[in-house]
Amino acid sequence: MCIYFMLFTIIVFALLWIFQIFSLEKLYESMRIRSAAKSMEVIADSYTNDSKADFYDTVNETALNNDICVLVLDKYCRPVKKKHVIGDCIIHDRGNENISLCQMIDASEDGVVRFKDRNPRSGYDMLIYGCRLETGGETDGYLLINSVLVPVGATVDIIKHQLMIITLILILFSFILSLYLARRIAMPIDRITKSAEQLAKGDFNTKFDGRGYLEAKQLADALIYAENELSKVDTMQRDLIANVSHDLRTPLTMLKAYAEMIRDLSGDNPVKRNEHLEIIISETDRLALLVNDMLDLSKLESGKQKLNPTEFDISAKLSEIMDRFKGLSEKNGYQIHFTPDEERTVYCDVVKIEQVIYNLINNAINYTGKDKQVFVRQINTEDGVLVEVEDTGDGIEEDKIKLIFDKYYRSENHKREVVGTGLGLSIVKAVLKMHNYDYGVRSTLGKGSTFWFKISNLEKK
Repeated sequence: MCIYFMLFTIIVFALLWIFQIFSLEKLYESMRIRSAAKSMEVIADSYTNDSKADFYDTVNETALNNDICVLVLDKYCRPVKKKHVIGDCIIHDRGNENISLCQMIDASEDGVVRFKDRNPRSGYDMLIYGCRLETGGETDGYLLINSVLVPVGATVDIIKHQLMIITLILILFSFILSLYLARRIAMPIDRITKSAEQLAKGDFNTKFDGRGYLEAKQLADALIYAENELSKVDTMQRDLIANVSHDLRTPLTMLKAYAEMIRDLSGDNPVKRNEHLEIIISETDRLALLVNDMLDLSKLESGKQKLNPTEFDISAKLSEIMDRFKGLSEKNGYQIHFTPDEERTVYCDVVKIEQVIYNLINNAINYTGKDKQVFVRQINTEDGVLVEVEDTGDGIEEDKIKLIFDKYYRSENHKREVVGTGLGLSIVKAVLKMHNYDYGVRSTLGKGSTFWFKISNLEKK
């Protein structure tokens, strides 16, 4: 930062020196040449258009205003009215040299000559302009103008001296200012960089100090937000590993134990062997369910799974699902009550919505009360279809409702062994978010919970 600021300062002063010092003389010379040419044009026009008295007034005024000397010659190249000759320069009293100028003017195509000469007294370069004075196409005389081209040597020396002092002072000031600004800007960034290095090492309690200026504070706030999110991800990752390890270890242990029992004890006993094999099959199904749920959830959250929406009758689909649960109801004593509404065609991914309904019913079965009652309702609305799944369990605390859709979260308010992977509601959440459907849960402690979602696509767009 300091180096760049100093480099910028040096470039600014370099440009200042180039344009104000080295180009000053050429600029001044160019301006004097234009001024002399304009003055000669004004005087020549005055001779043609004005009276003689007005002409000499114009000569005096133009000479004084433009710091030039003027010499008017007659047609024989002799000075006219010397009292009107302005200035002390090299065109005065030059005799034969002025005659040579008159001859050069007559010989030129446009009647104008211009050249430089040096003043022997001052040593400055002088610009000499000459032209004819005419009336009616006849030459009445000649006009000579003399202007100093570069009388700025001493002025340039003074400017150079002053500019050198100013340059040194400003360079020193810019150096101090650049150090201050670099320190003010760099210090917050250095602090944030060191904190970011700690964060990269896994320290999620790192403090980001962005004091100093607004941009650094905004950067610190962004990093604090990122730190909080990374901390959440890290916690979720640890919980995921812990839960998956537990869910895998239990069935694997049982698989090994019953396989060893078949090998050592029940291999020759068909009844015991079949009993042990049924347990192995059950635990294998449990492992397969866990793996499938993990794969489904991973695909849903990564965006790799795409929706395949179709039109179907939601009433018929709910009735079909209820029929599939009849076997479970008859075997384990559950009563699943379905309250349909009028037939309604919806447009969504039938496979994924079916998965949502299955998971909600399984969740209700796991957490319903001793009466083993589960209620499924279809409620048609003007803009969609509301599906509700209600249990009669112990309900969920208010502060736990927002956690209910998190991975592996299980409510503690249940009376029986929960069957499942702990990912069912997370899959429900992912599928409904893909469809952009509203969903939620209502719960009253001691009375049960109602999970619901609303299908808002009724027809193909």
